Amino acid sequence: MRILLDECLPKDFAGELTGHHVKTVPQAGWASISNGKLLLLIAESRKFDLFLTMDKQLPQQNKIRQLPFAVVVLRAKSNRLEHIFPFATLLLRRIDEFKAGNTYILTQSE
Repeated sequence: MRILLDECLPKDFAGELTGHHVKTVPQAGWASISNGKLLLLIAESRKFDLFLTMDKQLPQQNKIRQLPFAVVVLRAKSNRLEHIFPFATLLLRRIDEFKAGNTYILTQSE
């Protein structure tokens, strides 16, 4: 799976998603771009299957159903790697469930 990490996530988290092609928003050349425009750029590029973020407002503010990739929102205590790291196992276990045009909210209690 081709995964794009939002700027709000630590870049070192990419190394935890083994077996997948992972880039950060800055690596893709889209640093500091607003969410709406960023989602359009991701869609137009057709380079990613999944956008990973902590921005809980993103699904309500944008039309996800029309996008050719899935959006996964992590609900963690903070964006520090120690709080994000536990999501790696959950993401890898559920990765085949994530379908384009859908939003998935993951919590640490799963």
